[in-house]
Amino acid sequence: MTPQTVAALAACDARLATAIRIVGPCTIKRGRGAPYEALLSAIAHQQIHGSAAAAILGRFRALYGGSGYPAPAELVATPDAKLRACGLSRAKLASMKDVAAKTLDGTVPDRRAIARLGDEVIIERLTEVRGVGRWTAEMMLMFTLNRPDILPVDDFGIREGYRLLYGKRKQPKPRQLAAIGERWAPYRTTASWYLWRYVEHVRAERRAR
Repeated sequence: MTPQTVAALAACDARLATAIRIVGPCTIKRGRGAPYEALLSAIAHQQIHGSAAAAILGRFRALYGGSGYPAPAELVATPDAKLRACGLSRAKLASMKDVAAKTLDGTVPDRRAIARLGDEVIIERLTEVRGVGRWTAEMMLMFTLNRPDILPVDDFGIREGYRLLYGKRKQPKPRQLAAIGERWAPYRTTASWYLWRYVEHVRAERRAR
């Protein structure tokens, strides 16, 4: 994110300016790759440790002879037993095949097509895929498609970051946070990143004590 984005956030919210000062420069990396691949990776990572997911994805990609992902038609045609042998649960296997099927029918657009769609339209399309909820779609908007104005109000870390930064006893409800976050538009992705990092800062301080 540009220094101008961070400066605009600091100017509109004194508490967020404190988090920015403590955390330092925003280091969100620009995402690349196709929505199809990002969704396969996201599904593999659901509810397990990152290293376990990486191992499963490594075995999954090895089925197709390399480090890349299979074409959607290849994945649809792959016998379930082969995919289960990679370590995929039945639920994840079904979700990944649905990603492939919905990429083939156009529900999940390619990167060029998705660039022309608005954020809410993309969320609506992606959540038609089995096993893909709003949070997963929002993560893809933020970190694969580089959308600048996403605030995942259901995310525990963001709500906890707000609670800690603003000295509240309780986390805000998602609807409350959505209203509060209007002040951060059109840079809510960057604001979200700082709230996540602020939680890490507070936890690190507590461990140090």
